[in-house]
Amino acid sequence: MLQISRSVQLAEAEVEMTAIRAQGAGGQHVNKVSTAIQLRFDIHASSLPEFYKSRLLALQDQRISQSGVIVIKAQQYRSQEQNREDALARLLSLIRSVAQVAAKRVATKPSRSSQRKRLDGKSKRGQVKAGRGQVRDY
Repeated sequence: MLQISRSVQLAEAEVEMTAIRAQGAGGQHVNKVSTAIQLRFDIHASSLPEFYKSRLLALQDQRISQSGVIVIKAQQYRSQEQNREDALARLLSLIRSVAQVAAKRVATKPSRSSQRKRLDGKSKRGQVKAGRGQVRDY
């Protein structure tokens, strides 16, 4: 069982992991050993609460396909087991990020004194720059 929160758990049977060959440099090792892991997780068929499902499907994330399947490819490590743990950790962090509700932003206005200070600073700066002009002889 994968622990998402105190009350929400995910069965490991819902997560499909297949070993594939990793991309990139690595010589003979990368060409003959399937160390990369491709994780597939179907949001619609999962046992997640509806709140999680709807928030996951609303995400604009390139790892989530049109049909609602999360695809994560882990190939950072040379061992298959480390890549498996990395893929699961990335899936859990994605699901947990959806559970956090952002705090409401309270609109504020700058105070009158801060506005005055800002305008005074701007006019002083303008006077300094005006004083840098060419000196004229009359």
